[in-house]
Amino acid sequence: MTQPILFSGSPIDRAEHQRREPEFVQEQLERDDARFVAMWRLNALIRTGDEPGVAWTRSVVREHMNPVVQEVFLGLSEGIPYFAVDISALENPAEVLGAAEVANFEDVRAAASRIPFEEASILAHARSRVDWHARHHFCPTCGGKTEPRGGGAHRVCLDCSVEHFPRVDPVAIAVVIHGDRCLLGRQRGWPEQMYSALAGFIDCGESLEEAVRREVAEEAGVPVGEVRYVASQPWPFAASLMIGCRAEALDDAVEIDRFELEDASWFERDVVRRALAGDVEGTGLIVPPPMAIANHLLHHWVDEG
Repeated sequence: MTQPILFSGSPIDRAEHQRREPEFVQEQLERDDARFVAMWRLNALIRTGDEPGVAWTRSVVREHMNPVVQEVFLGLSEGIPYFAVDISALENPAEVLGAAEVANFEDVRAAASRIPFEEASILAHARSRVDWHARHHFCPTCGGKTEPRGGGAHRVCLDCSVEHFPRVDPVAIAVVIHGDRCLLGRQRGWPEQMYSALAGFIDCGESLEEAVRREVAEEAGVPVGEVRYVASQPWPFAASLMIGCRAEALDDAVEIDRFELEDASWFERDVVRRALAGDVEGTGLIVPPPMAIANHLLHHWVDEG
């Protein structure tokens, strides 16, 4: 890939060994230079103005935190500790924090392309962790209450002592190739003329290659042979990992599953190249924006040609 993929490239060292000691995490919390990502209903506090970015807060944010989630230790970057704090119970969080004139709570996906690249990756980490903790304060094994351990790396049931760890949902996404054309699909509700790579969650007991072949066959009726991994992207909505592939079609006959897709069509390489450059009028095609891994997969394909 010639361009970095949004939400990847985190500068955070997750400090796996150190975070096992509660004393270490507490020491990091009490440091004057500790940085906190304030999360409100999964939105992040973002600086307004000419240079938007994460509005790092100090320990004052901890006074308003969700006691179920507590502070989530994200790790260290250049020796500085980073935490995420959920303050979703507040009604006017920016005002309570005294930040209303310089920052707002924004959707992470909307803010990510406007803030520094590395900060977007930290927000992806923070959002996924906070969301997971908020959803798992009861044990799925016995129903007992759970508490965070390891600075929020996992949770433990207070009744049956079972440990619970965050899970990532793997998604296979592929640009399907046949000669000098690629297969793209569109879902209902998308902007008119917008098409993207075919994608779907990897099922239980299924390899990445098998998932690509199954999804393409189910959605577009196209048989796939060779599948090659290209790149991946953390996608914290809620906690997916997009695994980008190139797939070689064995046939170009399309039979669309209308339950899954509104349409699927083959597009010439030059058409995709022009669409990536923004020529919507000339191509009749809108492709996903650069923040999406589908955009990078398409660039990877057209650049090879």
